[in-house]
Amino acid sequence: MNRTKIAGIGHYVPERIVTNAELEVVMDTSDEWIIERTGIEERRFGERFKENTTILGAKAARKAIENAGIEAEEIDFIIFATLSPDYFFPGCGVLLQRELGITSTEIGALDVRNQCSGFVYGMSIADQFIKTGHYKNILLVGAEMHSMGLDFTTRGRNVSVIFGDGAGAVVLQPSREGESSEILTTHLHADGTYAEELAFINPGAHGGVHGNKDEMGYSENKWDPIFITQKMLDDGMTFPYMNGQLVFKTAVKKFPEVIMKALNTAGKKAEELKLVVPHQANLRISQFVQRMLRLRDDQVFSNIQKYGNTTAASIPIALSEAVQQGVVQRGDLVCLAAFGSGFTWGSVLLTW
Repeated sequence: MNRTKIAGIGHYVPERIVTNAELEVVMDTSDEWIIERTGIEERRFGERFKENTTILGAKAARKAIENAGIEAEEIDFIIFATLSPDYFFPGCGVLLQRELGITSTEIGALDVRNQCSGFVYGMSIADQFIKTGHYKNILLVGAEMHSMGLDFTTRGRNVSVIFGDGAGAVVLQPSREGESSEILTTHLHADGTYAEELAFINPGAHGGVHGNKDEMGYSENKWDPIFITQKMLDDGMTFPYMNGQLVFKTAVKKFPEVIMKALNTAGKKAEELKLVVPHQANLRISQFVQRMLRLRDDQVFSNIQKYGNTTAASIPIALSEAVQQGVVQRGDLVCLAAFGSGFTWGSVLLTW
């Protein structure tokens, strides 16, 4: 059976920097309030009408493909992870294929909708395809354009101050004989009990099944489309919702569990880790997890201060930066871990 390695990596973040001070102008918040609760100092927003999730993903993908030393035409499968797709359907996978100009090969394109855990889930999927010899060059992209769907008012500040735009990508290939680079183990988990506690529910096809239809403004007329109502628009019900306390409480439990599960499965110890690259959900969560695992500061990579939470894009952006900065070098033991909406969480342990 083949072993899977990351052969190429790249990331892209938009040029526009949005500081906490800029958010103070449009909502009742402060730089101190945001930093104290999240550690975020600034984030990037894509250029409206010129950039979208697919375009961000394509810019990162081109860098990863170049870094892998291959041509785009050599990609034989695409996996695209995002929670902010350009369209309700089709997904961004086929749009990325078109953007990269590789439609003539008619390769498959898979969209992963596991939100914050999307990139980790995508890594596990790609690993299975590579191991079994089904594909040889898989392009995995995590990209987000959150700024197009946030509530930039005081009402939405608890969520809107957290998120930013960006994309990261990797090319996965079989490891050659004698190479130490490989994915050692992957672990995926989910618990849908609290699905609505971190969610973007409206517009959707639920039709009030998971809520009071009258409170959402649905009509009794069976021929009226059940999708979006004026009440949803008026009451700001078409934006993401997060139960911050529950998310924090669950994340600081699941992050260490899934990291240790990966280490135990591979017969490794925490002190052997060169680097943990967590999904950049909240700097306070990462710091809490670091203390629980008794890791040194240099063993946990954080860039949420600069980019905010880019959900599915956060791990590949952070890993790409770590590689660029020389923090990670070939042969190093690295653990990727994520927790988010669903709830879903997972880990990937690899030697770079």
